[in-house]
Parts: sequence; C-alpha cells; structure tokens
Amino acid sequence: MSFESVGPTEVPENAHLIDVREDQEWAAGHAPNAQHIAASGLLENLDQLPEDGDLYIICRSGGRSAQVTQWLNQNGFDAINVTGGMDQWFMADLPLVSDDDSREPYVL
Repeated sequence: MSFESVGPTEVPENAHLIDVREDQEWAAGHAPNAQHIAASGLLENLDQLPEDGDLYIICRSGGRSAQVTQWLNQNGFDAINVTGGMDQWFMADLPLVSDDDSREPYVL
C-alpha cells in the first residue's frame, strides 16, 4: 500500500507532527511543536491522536514513521510520512529543542 510522503521542509508550519521515536531519542532533540507518541506505545495511545486532519509522522530516518503511517492510514487516520526523519530535519537547519536545558539539542 502506498502513502503520501513529504520531506521535513515540506511539513506545514501548523501541522500536527507526531514524533514516534523512543523516549531517549525524543529527550535529546525534537521539533518544537511535535507531539511525542513512541511507535512502541502507539496502540495504547491512539486516543491522544486528533481524529480530524492530517498527521505528519516523523522518526529518526523515516523507517519507523513509514510503518506507522501505513498502519494509521489502514485504520482510518490521515497520515503522511516525513521522509528522512529528524536526521533530515536537522540537516535542513529546522528548529530543534531538547528536554535537557544544559546542552544543545541533537538527533539521537
């Protein structure tokens, strides 16, 4: 099954961005307005996803987000994969924040 994909620079400013990386990856650095729902806990947290509108799914490099995007689309959500993930987000010099104020955010 195919699904829509965009690069990090194509994610709309007001997009509902879902970061599906694990906790330590999220803590190291993430997009400022992203919502964190780890892929490993997605099924338990489906109620945290908005029911209307596009969901932009991002991980570190695009593999996990592609799997999550496909599953969400098969289950009634409108999901779009962010290709290249946070690696490409960082390379495009897009904003990055960290849960640790003592160091610069980075992609783990």
